[in-house]
Amino acid sequence: MLLGALLFSMLYSQYVKHRSIEHVAKVDGRKTALLLFEHLYSAMSQGGTQADLDAIIARIAHIDPDLHLYVYPKEANTSDTLLQRAFQGEQQVHIHHDEYISYYLPLPTQQSCLRCHTGASIGDTLGAIRIDYPVAELKISLQQMINFFLLFMLLFSLSVFVLLLFNFRRYMLKPMRNFILMLDTIRQSKDIKQRVRVEERIEEIRSMQTLFNDMLDSIETQFYFDDLTGLRNRHALLEELDRHPQSLLMLIDIDRFGEFNNLYGNASGDMILKALTQMLIELLPQEAAIYRLHADEFAFLDIGSMDLKEFETLALFLLTSVTERPIALDTQSDVRISITIGISYGVDLLLPHADIALSIAKKEKKGCLIYDESMQEKLRYEQNINWGKRLSRAIEEERIVAFYQPIAHCESGEIVKYECLMRLREDNGDYISPIHFLALAKRNRLYHQLTLSVLRSAFETFSQNTHGFSVNLSVEDILSEEVKAFIFDALDRYGFGSRMVIEIVESEGIENQKEVIAFIETAKARGVKIAIDDFGTGYSNFEYLLQLKIDYIKIDGSMIKNITNDPKARMITQTIVEFAKRIGAKTIAEYVYSRSVFEAVRQMGIDYAQGYYFGQATKEPLE
Repeated sequence: MLLGALLFSMLYSQYVKHRSIEHVAKVDGRKTALLLFEHLYSAMSQGGTQADLDAIIARIAHIDPDLHLYVYPKEANTSDTLLQRAFQGEQQVHIHHDEYISYYLPLPTQQSCLRCHTGASIGDTLGAIRIDYPVAELKISLQQMINFFLLFMLLFSLSVFVLLLFNFRRYMLKPMRNFILMLDTIRQSKDIKQRVRVEERIEEIRSMQTLFNDMLDSIETQFYFDDLTGLRNRHALLEELDRHPQSLLMLIDIDRFGEFNNLYGNASGDMILKALTQMLIELLPQEAAIYRLHADEFAFLDIGSMDLKEFETLALFLLTSVTERPIALDTQSDVRISITIGISYGVDLLLPHADIALSIAKKEKKGCLIYDESMQEKLRYEQNINWGKRLSRAIEEERIVAFYQPIAHCESGEIVKYECLMRLREDNGDYISPIHFLALAKRNRLYHQLTLSVLRSAFETFSQNTHGFSVNLSVEDILSEEVKAFIFDALDRYGFGSRMVIEIVESEGIENQKEVIAFIETAKARGVKIAIDDFGTGYSNFEYLLQLKIDYIKIDGSMIKNITNDPKARMITQTIVEFAKRIGAKTIAEYVYSRSVFEAVRQMGIDYAQGYYFGQATKEPLE
């Protein structure tokens, strides 16, 4: 019977291994994906480009060559069924032959996302992050391991029960019960720092207690300590920061560490990391909390033993001392390294703030910097300047171009015209949506030049074919004499006014109504039609429609995308459609992404539809 119990435990351990890998994959994968998302979101909110986002992904991926990161927008065309499920909001984990893991994290729309993703609603999935990494790097699941031991102990108890018919309660049942209760306490607390403490005379139970505690020691070491240096890792630092938010934090980074690796090899790079670890142990106060976060970045956390001035003095001492100490790579050669330090203090966001201070210190080639709020503003200012230069160069090099999204007639389903959308072509051939740079363009007073560039691109395209098309103008564009003159000159030169629609885009009430009405009348005299864009949000005032004598109403995508499952959105849409018919205006539905939405739009009597169901924006109109 004992043999049978042992055999069953071996088989069950394989099952536990697989379940443990799957469970921990979700935990570790989600943490890594959320960390990547927060970095990407921070960059996007500050005007970062696709190149900037790619650089962030590359930097994080550089931490571990076995780690692969991918970011997919929801509109990505893919045959990966797991990715498609992630787009539907479901986490996905796939284990490749118990050797490699793919984890998919859906990215739901939050309130802050609506500033850029205006067509989305809270809870929608905007895209997904995929993390690929080997099984070997996963930690054993405490929950699964304890469950295994519980089952094993039950089988063991039943086996021994046959052998110990007498005094079973005294010599077996009570000790086993105490042991299982202690295991259950650890399982419920999910604290891998706890240990089993049961004083029993039974040798077998003492042996199992020792074995179990040894396994917990192994798990704790893997989870909280760095294999190379033996220092505590990022997990340990984050937990310590949660317990002691009012602290002083120092991030220490080796300058040009990548060059050492390339020049001397990874083995020598590891020697440098170990040498710096020993220096920090010797130079920092005894019992100092030292951490290795990743690659060549270390941290020192002080909880109340020093003030800020003492902490900064210690940092300056480290800068000098580390530089003065040579590191022997072999018996014949040694190297000297230098470090850069970023410091933060306060009650929250210590790690992000220290990272900002470190980044600015490295950029400005300063040995040590202490975080202050002006650094955030400085980063935004630098980004603003950089974007201004990039946009100016893109305008000069005619890399602000129009993309074209088809608009279909609901009755026939045929493509009848195209909306012209702005894109910035990067040097590497990638295209960037204006959502990433339009606000910066306005601050840099480049907005009208962008408008003129995309109009020039669109007019050149449609002067050479017979397609209908629409262009977007804000009220600010309409009030610009330069923009108006360019549009009217093109209309007189090319004569495509009867094929052109001007979509007025504005999120607030239209001021300077006389000037806007005068522009509309002049454009209409040349055959141009007028549309109000994104109706249903913003200034959606029916009075404006009468005053402006518009020809089309574009119903905002935030209602159209929910039209099949939200009675309120359907009711509002129906009201707009009925009003449009009474004033003789046509309606266009935005964000038609599926056949079911298209059928609902058509049944409601909407005239035209636009969205991914008919095609996304492309460089050339479809022939």
